[in-house]
Order: sequence, then C-alpha cells, then structure tokens
Amino acid sequence: MLPLYSVLALASVALAKPISPLAANAGAEQVRPAAAVGKPTSEGVTTFDGVALAAIPERPSVQALVAAALPRDGWTCTADSSQAENPCGNVLDGDANTIWHTEFSPTLADLPHEITIDMQTSQLVGSVTYQPRQDGTGNGNIGQHVVSLSGDGTNFVDVAYGTYLDDNTLKTTTFTPTNGRYMRLRVLTEAGGRGAWTSAAEINVFSAGQDAPPSPAGKGAWVLTIDFPLVPVSLANEWSSGNVLAWSSYDPKTFGGSAGTQTVTATYAPGSQSVTGLNLVTNIQHDMFCEGLSIDFSGRLISTGGNTAPATSIFDPPSNGWTAAPQMNIARGYQAQCTLSTGNTFTIGASWSGGQGGKNGELYNPATNSWSLLSGTPVAPMLTADAQGVYRADNHGWLFGWRAGSVFQAGPSTAMNWYGTEGDGSQTSAGSRAGDPDSMCGNAAMYDAVNGKILTVGGSPNYQDSDAHSNAHIITIGDPNTTPTVETIGNMAFARAFANSVVLPDGTVMITGGQARAVPFSDDTSQLTPELFDPATNTFTQLAPMAIPRNYHSTAVLLPDATVINAGGGLCGDCATNHLDGQIFRPPYLYTGSGADATRPVITAVSVGSIDVGGTFTATTDVGADGGFSLVRMSSTTHTVNTDQRRVPLTPSGADGTTYTLTIPDDPGVALPGYWMLFAIDGAGVPSVARTLQVTA
Repeated sequence: MLPLYSVLALASVALAKPISPLAANAGAEQVRPAAAVGKPTSEGVTTFDGVALAAIPERPSVQALVAAALPRDGWTCTADSSQAENPCGNVLDGDANTIWHTEFSPTLADLPHEITIDMQTSQLVGSVTYQPRQDGTGNGNIGQHVVSLSGDGTNFVDVAYGTYLDDNTLKTTTFTPTNGRYMRLRVLTEAGGRGAWTSAAEINVFSAGQDAPPSPAGKGAWVLTIDFPLVPVSLANEWSSGNVLAWSSYDPKTFGGSAGTQTVTATYAPGSQSVTGLNLVTNIQHDMFCEGLSIDFSGRLISTGGNTAPATSIFDPPSNGWTAAPQMNIARGYQAQCTLSTGNTFTIGASWSGGQGGKNGELYNPATNSWSLLSGTPVAPMLTADAQGVYRADNHGWLFGWRAGSVFQAGPSTAMNWYGTEGDGSQTSAGSRAGDPDSMCGNAAMYDAVNGKILTVGGSPNYQDSDAHSNAHIITIGDPNTTPTVETIGNMAFARAFANSVVLPDGTVMITGGQARAVPFSDDTSQLTPELFDPATNTFTQLAPMAIPRNYHSTAVLLPDATVINAGGGLCGDCATNHLDGQIFRPPYLYTGSGADATRPVITAVSVGSIDVGGTFTATTDVGADGGFSLVRMSSTTHTVNTDQRRVPLTPSGADGTTYTLTIPDDPGVALPGYWMLFAIDGAGVPSVARTLQVTA
C-alpha cells in the first residue's frame, strides 16, 4: 500500500479537485506576466511549470484528510502543562475550535512541553497530523519538535523530529511503520518565537500504509523522518559544520508568482538532530528555485539563475551567508553546471526561464569574479527531442568536470559530448549512450573517478507525461575528446524518472524514489523500493521500502556518517503532493547479517586537514581498515542533478599498525579540489564516520 498522501489521493479522488492558479501560486509575491520572465504565456493561467493545472490535484480538505485517521474513541492524553480552560483532551474532541494550551496564567510554564496520547491498544502507526489553532492567532504554534512511540508508556522510540512551518495549516509527519500504543509529541520551540507556550487544536494518528519494515540485514533501514518548514527542493553539504542547507523558492511551498527577490532556506543539523526555522534571504535579490548548482574549490556554493534567471549568488559555509556575484551573460533556469579542474564553473542550457533557445555555454572565473561566453560550446548537440521543444530539451545536463578543464556531458540526451573551456571553448561529439533513448530526469553518478566510471540509470524520453525506463549503463571516460566506452548492464528492477542517485563510500550507488511515468506534481506510479548498484557485479539489489514518495523536486545527498538524506517533492502551492520533509536511510553496510548495528571503524587521526592534489598523508584508525579508504566529494543537488558528487578510492601504499599512508591522485580533473569526506572501511565493508579533508590545486 502507499503512504498517507497517496492513499488519500487514490481513495478520495472526488475530493481532490484540480488546482486553481490561485492555489498553485499560494503565497505569491506578485504574479508577473509569463512573457516578462521568458516563460510560455500559458504559465500561471492554464499551466504551472508547463503542467496543465487540470492535471494537478488540489490538497484535500482537512476533513477529508483526517477521515482516514484511526478512530479516537476511548483515547486519553496527558501533558506536562495545561491551562485550566484548555486541557489536552481538546486535541481529541474533533473540534478545531477548541485547543490544548500550556499554562500561561497564573504562571507561565516554560518550554519544552510534551503531550502523550494513549491509543489504548498497540497500532502499526505510519503518520501523525497536528492541526494548529484556527482562531487567527499563532500563539503556541509548534516549531521544533520530536515525535516518539512507545509500547508501554515509558520506553519511547523517536520516529521523527524537525521544525514545522509557522502557519495554521495541517501538519503531517509520515515515518517508517512503527508499532506503538502511546504517541508522544515533544515541543522544543514555539514556531514564531512569540513565547514559551504550546497549543494544538487537533492531533490525529494514522495506521501505516505499509507492512512493518523488513530486517535491515542486506536491506538497510529508513530511520528518522526530518520535518522541514519548507519543501527541500535543493540540498547542499556544508563542509564547515557537517550541516545540510536546504531551500525551496521565495515561498516555502510554491515557486509560482515570484518577484524574483528572495529565497527561503532552512538548515538541517544532523549532530544536534535539529532543523532551523525559515531564514529569509533577501540581500542577494535572487529566487534560487530551478537554479544551476555546484560547489567550488573553496567549498562555496555557486547558485545561478532559476526564477531570477540572470542572477549569480555565492554561499560561504563558515560565515553562513550569501553574497551576490555578477550576473550571467545568458539568463537561465534548469541548467546544469559543474566545477572544473581549473577552478572555474561551467554552465550550459536552461530554457525554462529567461527565454527559450540559444543557451550556449559560459564560464565563471572566481579569480576575476566574472562571466565570459564560450562561443565554441553550443548547446544544440546536447538537446533531447522533447515533446515540449527546447523549453525542456536543454534542461538538466549530466555534466562532469574532467581533465585539463574539460567537461564530459553524459546525458540526458542519447548524444554525449565533450566541451572544452580554453579560449572560446570547443565541442566534440563523444558518440551515443549505446541504445539508451533520451533520458530526461534520469541519473548519472561518478562512482570511481580514478577509473573514469560513471553509472547512468533511468529517465524518460520526454520531461513529462512520459513513461520512464529502467535502463542502466556504465560509461568509462579517459582523455578529453576521445570516445568513451559504454557498457549496457542489466536493468534496474523499476523504471524511474525524477529519482536521485547517491554514491556511497564503498563504491555502491543508491537509487531512490522516482516514478514509472514522469508526471510532475503527482505521486501516482511512485517507486517506493530503492535499489543499490554494486560495481563488483554490475547488478542491482532492492532495499527497504520507503514510506514517503520522492518524485519531482525531490533531493538526496550523502551525510558524513555514511547515511543518506532523501527529501522533498512537490512545491506546488496548495496541492496534494507537497512533502515538507526528508528521511534518513542507513545503508546495509551499517548492519550485521543478523540485522544488528555493525561496529564501525573510527578514524582517530589524520595527519593533515588540507592537502594538494598528488600529495601524501596518513590516517590512523582504531581497527584495521582492510577495506581501504575512500574520498567522496561534498555535494549539492536539485532536480535530480548532482554534478559535485564523485568517489575516489584510496588504496594504502603502506601501513604502520593501523596508521596508513594514502596518496591523492595527481590530476585535479580526477580528485577535483574542494572539500571531501574521508572514510575508512573495515574488512566487513563497514565505513567509519567521515573526516573532512580539503584537496587543493
């Protein structure tokens, strides 16, 4: 069965009317004429992101959503604090006009607060909804929180945490199916910082839409859900903190009707298991939705175009701040871009915004803080034959910065190309991706940079209303401007478009989410079973099923503890498919054959924090690292594209006990300078928590 939103979308179709322009653009700063921002004239009138409004379901009413909840007859609650006239039982009375409110008179009860609901019998639970007060005031709206379940009312297991958006809409937290009789909601902050109180109108609990998860042995496990106060359409590793920066657009839940002047962000901190509230970024005058994205040599995030099509903005993790950079020469949206071995940034394509066609390549030089057009890098050779024309045909290129300042374009077109960035630039055909069709919104991941190995999977011939495929290939690249080898391997078990792929420390690649038929803003045909590619056998194995669909506008990145965060989906205003959350996946290598947590090696010392390409250093572990070491570059992603991630396997050249001598490859096109996660791997294939290592040119 499908999770909550999908179950209701299927069971209550009559209640989910097509979305209106007003609902799609809910929260709009101002609706600019589509032609003024280089988009089809139908945008905001009959289409939303090129999708017919009639095909996007509006979010069902609260009444329709909670009708699927577990009956609350006989349920009871306790709370750490209640105002006498606002007892906790009000959250169970079916009346949104009554509330539970923590004590504020005669004394003010301080945070944190908690409410525990006794369902009287154990249930396999999959979701909880929280309805804030509906009286027009936001006092007590829940911000940071933790959701836990217990069988005995004493020993609780956390299933979700994060931060809710500060408004009065129904909040849904969906998590891996978990048995429990007691549900506890612990509140750490008031969403608007208005005071130390907490309030709630209604709380409902839902049966899981799936069976209990399988043993994590060989399957891995989806663990904590992370609630965000926005749809995380873009994610990026922050090297200085280990945190993940997330953002949506100018609004937490939509991108339509943007004035192009701001972006809302939030930060996920794995170390403290917390998510910040919304941060409104206005100083750069840039709506960074549908942007090009990459991380430079200094670990700075370079964001270009999107809803503010000419703009360039730079995020510096240590200062936690954005600055504006010079505008591009060509306005763009939905482009791919990548960091080059020279330290420059290359971008190409992107007719989603800023006008259609002619989106040839250009280069950003951080040393001069300037953009230059590359007349010799035409976009035409990499176009797909999309049914919507160039509006979609030049989107989301699979780009890899490589040797001597070159760029390898692996897809999504069946045609592959080399782009050179010296002088006016150059373009050389690299042949076709074997029998693979155009594969828009598929994935490409460099899992072994030393040997030039790239895995490509999935995608569909057209951006939307198009059946996905399950094809898989391995591309091996060598010197620039030479024809790579393309090996067709066995297909994935499931066809996928809008999926994400994540390179793991051991060289395997996780492919997660997506749908069998590419339909933006829909959770129909969701693929809920991730797959793991094993380069030792060139085969795919199925992993533990996920509870939350991850389709259009979903994201995924590797975390320093060798887990994966998979997040987002939707961003369509008051639609039925917004996912303001993420979930953590623990890969199979973190479990023993019996399903217990594996004992992990520990890197106790690294001789350097920064090292040149070709340099040698030592790493010390607490136990033998018989599986070797690997570097995985910190990365950024949006719209299925992640040009930063790549893995460099490191084989020790010598060892003194458990102190190992390691050498960085001597080519900056292979070991692309920047910040990397260094993992040690034991003889059982279990990776350590990463140490951060900067590779310099």
